[in-house]
Amino acid sequence: MRFEAFDFSTADLLGERLCLDFVNSVGTHSAPNDPYVKTYADLVSWSHFVGIVDDAEAQRLLDSAARQSDSADAVLHKALVVREAMYEIFAHSAAKQNPQTRDIDILNEAIAEAREHMRLVPTERGFDWTWVDMAGRLDHMLWPVTWSAAELLLSGDVNHLRECAATDCGWLFLDTSRNHSRRWCDMKTCGNRAKARRHYERRRGE
Repeated sequence: MRFEAFDFSTADLLGERLCLDFVNSVGTHSAPNDPYVKTYADLVSWSHFVGIVDDAEAQRLLDSAARQSDSADAVLHKALVVREAMYEIFAHSAAKQNPQTRDIDILNEAIAEAREHMRLVPTERGFDWTWVDMAGRLDHMLWPVTWSAAELLLSGDVNHLRECAATDCGWLFLDTSRNHSRRWCDMKTCGNRAKARRHYERRRGE
């Protein structure tokens, strides 16, 4: 890709649900000034990384954004507002708490907009959804993300939502372990850091 943006190829991606990957597109929710998505180009880069847009569409979006910088900034703002609303809803669900009405309203509005651009189409295996009217839209990468959130919240998987136990993380994941005892978003990162801290604290106490 020929643009200046965060290189998500170096980032971790749990890949459990598109909406969770978007919510996790931040260094840590406990430090909101450390996001990966700081510009519209970053948003396009993330969309390209997860497969929402291909090379040609990513470049088209960036070319359009260069001509409509105010619109691109507005889309970025909307994306971040929706992302944090989804985080709050999912985090409350993981904690078995009721989410705030304002966050539900934000997500409902985004879902309603996405639904306007969905069409049922026949496929070799039956039927599936497709997206339409994307031409000229700088925000169409948000449609599959918000629809993914709706599908997750309406599925039984919502009962397996967990927030990483690391105090400096806040990433969300689906706990599909046999006894549902998974605590970390990724054992290689947060899990190992927690083990190292416990080992250090034990050594200090000797």
